[in-house]
Amino acid sequence: MEQTDFLEQKIFVDLENQNSGFDKPDVHYFSEEDFEKVIERAEHFGLSIYLIKPAKDGEIQKEILHTDLKKKATDPNWYKKTLKTLRNQQPDLLYSATYKVSAKLLAK
Repeated sequence: MEQTDFLEQKIFVDLENQNSGFDKPDVHYFSEEDFEKVIERAEHFGLSIYLIKPAKDGEIQKEILHTDLKKKATDPNWYKKTLKTLRNQQPDLLYSATYKVSAKLLAK
């Protein structure tokens, strides 16, 4: 299985991609509620999340990298804290992320 297939079938399933063309077509953006589900699923499967990219009204905001918080990409605390912080700073953002699915998971 390819990483894209894994994300579509296991992580993004039943969630609505909100990318209306303001970013590359293969980049998925989700509402706060849906992105919370994305990160719960990512934690469940042990995925790495390298960056979170928020957007507001079709404009991409400042990306937050796991290294900004001095955390490993596999540490769910960094992306949970980042979502909570962004949510409190500015409501109604859309969220995208960069993921890494391990070869072990892809082989299943």
